[in-house]
Amino acid sequence: MATHPSPESPRDANTATIQHDSDTGTRRSDLEEKPAPARPLAPSAAAPDSPPDGGLVAWLQVVGGFLIYFSTWGLISAFPVFQAYYESGALFEASSSNISWIGSIQCFLLQLTGVLSGPIYDRGYMRALLLAGSILIVLGLMMLSLCTQYWQALLSQALCIGIGAGLLFVPTVSLIPTWFSTRVGLAVGIAASGSSIGGVVYPVVLSRLLAQVGFAWAVRAVGFVALATFAVPLAALRMRAGARAAKPRAAVDWSAFRDGPFMLFTLAVFLVFVGQTVLLFYVSFYPADRGLTGTSLAFYNAAVFNAASTLGRILPNALSDRIGVFNTLAPLSLLLGATLFCLLAVRNAAGVVVIAVVTGFTSGVVIALPPVCFRLLTANKAMIGTRVGQGYAMVSFALLLGGPSAGAILGSAGQRNWTGLWVIHPVSTPASTMLLSTVLTLAAVSLAPALAAPDRPPLGGCTADIPCQPGTYCCSSTDLVDQIWVCNALGRWVKSAQCNPWCCSTTFEPVSSLYCVC
Repeated sequence: MATHPSPESPRDANTATIQHDSDTGTRRSDLEEKPAPARPLAPSAAAPDSPPDGGLVAWLQVVGGFLIYFSTWGLISAFPVFQAYYESGALFEASSSNISWIGSIQCFLLQLTGVLSGPIYDRGYMRALLLAGSILIVLGLMMLSLCTQYWQALLSQALCIGIGAGLLFVPTVSLIPTWFSTRVGLAVGIAASGSSIGGVVYPVVLSRLLAQVGFAWAVRAVGFVALATFAVPLAALRMRAGARAAKPRAAVDWSAFRDGPFMLFTLAVFLVFVGQTVLLFYVSFYPADRGLTGTSLAFYNAAVFNAASTLGRILPNALSDRIGVFNTLAPLSLLLGATLFCLLAVRNAAGVVVIAVVTGFTSGVVIALPPVCFRLLTANKAMIGTRVGQGYAMVSFALLLGGPSAGAILGSAGQRNWTGLWVIHPVSTPASTMLLSTVLTLAAVSLAPALAAPDRPPLGGCTADIPCQPGTYCCSSTDLVDQIWVCNALGRWVKSAQCNPWCCSTTFEPVSSLYCVC
């Protein structure tokens, strides 16, 4: 589409969108296909696919995402209560390692299912994913309420709920960034805080009802809560018109495996999730087993952890919109690992609560920010669902192995090796910080060649009409001098030495201001 600015503009300008055909490797401009419209359009029309970055509909997506996080990650965050109850032997007899497999498989499937749900989302079938995922989670909870044996809990809680959560999670984290530009971190953080609120509500509900009405009706009550929370996302969530892929895409984006920053970041998240999983599963059981707290306080320790995580998902995400997502994620990941080592020195209930607050806050960051990072590292925004699904599918193996390996290190009752557990697993978190620093360097080189004081873009042209989204290229030509701009990781337009070959052309009409956006 070609547009001309209104007569009030300081200079005449034409705009063009350059499209890249991935099948033939050629580029074509719509200026070659049809003439410019006779009626002048405002410069803002040059970017019809720009995110609204606010408004009622956009914030309704955040509300819907909040409720999905509430009953997916929030429900999984309540697993320490299930872990402590199963360890008591009141429902069935199983080792600590076997019990951990329930939570590990549940987390594993939540993220692995993204390999399937991501491409389906890109094809536009988000509502079908929402409906199927909601049904599976509620069904799994109702079946769990009838369980009396270990294998039954494994099928209902690990498989049914895990797959259902996976069908909901990846579409949600892919959807919200498409509605925002300058406030992506804040929007995703608010939505992700739903898992923390769910992690507060569900443990309290379970711990109170387990004592009053027993396991069966306590789990059924949780199922009814989940059923109510899924009604709003089913009604409110919708895909933007430009978010759907123009044509069916492959289920796997093979180019991602050749993308250095993307793969290094995925490995970094893998390592930090190993330590995160151990903390998630044993935050309630550790103080109870060591005699540091009573059983009731041990249950509420999970609620304290998740309450602190709420702030950890909102405040750092809002900060990341100003200083960058990698600059926020790397130091807080290091703080999480350092705090896990401090568990070795805890000797009383006060220390347990302090550790729960600090680790809850920092763990909220490593849950909420990766979706924003995956988006930043995805050049082709039409592949967001596929890329996010692939990234989380690879990370899912950390969740599968983290819990059972921790249970194997911990050992059986009477021979608990807590020292080995809190020494071996936290090492992975500082290692991930080193990788995150490497990713930050690579991303800065590729996305922001001039991260220092940026040059001032000229008045008018693409940098005035197009919202600055990290990784977006803008090609302009003025008075026969080509100029390429790129939006850096700090959200500022800077000059770039080279143009993205996928969508930007260097052949422009003379004495005009043409540009493409990718």
